[in-house]
Amino acid sequence: MDLAEQAISDEEIVKIASEQKRAVLTLNRKDFKRLHNNLSSHSGIIICTFDANFGALAQRIHESINVRASLEGQLIRISRG
Repeated sequence: MDLAEQAISDEEIVKIASEQKRAVLTLNRKDFKRLHNNLSSHSGIIICTFDANFGALAQRIHESINVRASLEGQLIRISRG
């Protein structure tokens, strides 16, 4: 399901992702951290600090989630190296 360029609320994004058993990956740290704190459950939220070196960012994301058995209910923070 392609949701890009659609006016969908952050809450709806998390709901759709959870229904599909997918985590949300976002640069919108403040709003999604708030959502994590207010939701009873979700399939995982990964919040990132922008890094123009996308390869390095992808590597940090991979390293952080690869060591976890599940992302369910977790808020994972990825910051610049």
